[in-house]
Amino acid sequence: MKKIGILTSGGDAPGMNAAIRAVTRTALVNNIEVMGIYKGYMGLHEGEILPMDRRSVSDIIQRGGTILKTARFPEFKDLAVREKAAQVLKIYGIEGLVVIGGDGSFMGAKGLSELGIQTIGIPGTIDNDLAYTDRTIGFDTAQNTVIDAINKIRDTSSSHQRVSVVEVMGRDCGDLALYAGLAGGATTILVPERKYTDEEIIKTVMDGRRQMKHHNLVVIAEGVGNSHEIAKKIEDVSGIETRATVLGHIQRGGAPTAFDRVLASKMGHRAVELLMEGKSGRVIGTVKGDIVDYDIHEALSVKRPFNEKLYQIAMDLV
Repeated sequence: MKKIGILTSGGDAPGMNAAIRAVTRTALVNNIEVMGIYKGYMGLHEGEILPMDRRSVSDIIQRGGTILKTARFPEFKDLAVREKAAQVLKIYGIEGLVVIGGDGSFMGAKGLSELGIQTIGIPGTIDNDLAYTDRTIGFDTAQNTVIDAINKIRDTSSSHQRVSVVEVMGRDCGDLALYAGLAGGATTILVPERKYTDEEIIKTVMDGRRQMKHHNLVVIAEGVGNSHEIAKKIEDVSGIETRATVLGHIQRGGAPTAFDRVLASKMGHRAVELLMEGKSGRVIGTVKGDIVDYDIHEALSVKRPFNEKLYQIAMDLV
């Protein structure tokens, strides 16, 4: 192994830069050249590739986002597009590729591995929606960002004795809503994995008011429904002033937590080790604190079970 490439793809996540740094410096210390591929698979297809050295990744471990940039590129599903990308890698002499991203990014890596490109995937997504790993890079930072916002919303909500509906990211996976809701003391947590009725939400709000609560906090994952519509229903039926707050892309930004920096560093280091061992079509994860790797086909087929126990704890502590 003489030369490898790195790219980040899909939605950005805090800790991606720490992973880029770890991959780059681990490769360099083993006398492997590193090429940075800009704008994800789009940049790979267009040949936006530059060499990286130790200074290229200096002073980035604490920065959010990704210095390699990212872009959506649905055209990569086309075999002809992937074949051109594989040819670009060969032209640059890149023998191995590290892909940092979520399930869509891993699908691209799987496609390249099937064309004979040595690929390793590192999970970087704030949704924590890759079932084969306990944690993805960026999830810890995102949930702390949400908790910080909830703390501030709680102050004003208590002052006005309002109901606050806070919408967080999570189209198909409710982990961000569940963990942040529990840590933020939410009275109701709505996730895609569980069905709910408007009556159940309103009953919880009314019960809280009868118990002399100064506020009610409803945390909702974006995949559940429209937070503004839910807030209106609560106010119309309960008569309690209700406000909806959509946190949006604030959840993607910010300096990564120490947990995400360490996790990204360990995963990046392991990615280079796997390439040096001649492995391909693998993805890295963490299980019970240990860094592990799986076949990419197997990893993408795993279904994530919803953490019913944690949800019950959250509801018992309301």
